[in-house]
Amino acid sequence: MDPVQAVVLALVQGFTEFLPISSSGHLILMPAFFGWTDQGLGFDIAVHLGTLIAVVAYFRRDIVAMSGAMLRREGAEARLAWQIIAATVPLGIAGLVFADLVETTLRAPIVIAASSAGFGALLWAADFWRRGPGSERELGWSPALAIGFAQALALIPGTSRSGITMTMALALGMSREAAGRFSFLLAIPAIGMAGAWQALQFARAPDPVDWTVLAVAAGISAVTAFVAIAVFLRLIGKIGMAAFAIYRIVLAGVILYVLV
Repeated sequence: MDPVQAVVLALVQGFTEFLPISSSGHLILMPAFFGWTDQGLGFDIAVHLGTLIAVVAYFRRDIVAMSGAMLRREGAEARLAWQIIAATVPLGIAGLVFADLVETTLRAPIVIAASSAGFGALLWAADFWRRGPGSERELGWSPALAIGFAQALALIPGTSRSGITMTMALALGMSREAAGRFSFLLAIPAIGMAGAWQALQFARAPDPVDWTVLAVAAGISAVTAFVAIAVFLRLIGKIGMAAFAIYRIVLAGVILYVLV
């Protein structure tokens, strides 16, 4: 794999995984735009591992607090932890049922363009009409599960896992910062499941492996994702979601013009 391609794709994955603009869509589109060969499943596993390391590192104190509360079976931290686990179930089921469809038909540029623009507009609307300053630690079970079912839509390339979960969270009355935090905590089991699924596929039909390239890509992805999380949570309360929605709509237009 070309080193420039590896660095660019690792940066793209790290930067876009936690922003509401769809990392999977970008990873599919970048080779198409630049005429690169597909990066391979091993590379995808490496950069996803990098983003998982980043989100675990950023929320390490929250994870420790929730883990301890789960053992004691009490308090808001324990409830939040169980809600995150429960909200991950719809994604896991949908992934098993629709895996072949997601990996074939839905990877088309027209699908990515439509989902990028359509769900981007929904994100903008949810942010514009958000109803309140609710915290993720005040979230009820029904809203948590609703966000989990929304997350299953992220299997459609271009939707954005973080984007669709934030959209639902905002629509249910959470603040921008709380929507971001819940979405990022929800990413931990989601990325873990996706990585495990990819690893299983890789084990069945292994690609040639350049471990040095994969290690560097994972490191770049981790550092970039950590910075992206920190900056997003610091600024989102001020800037809102409009800029991300506009970017998604413009990207859809570029896809339609260049690739369709």
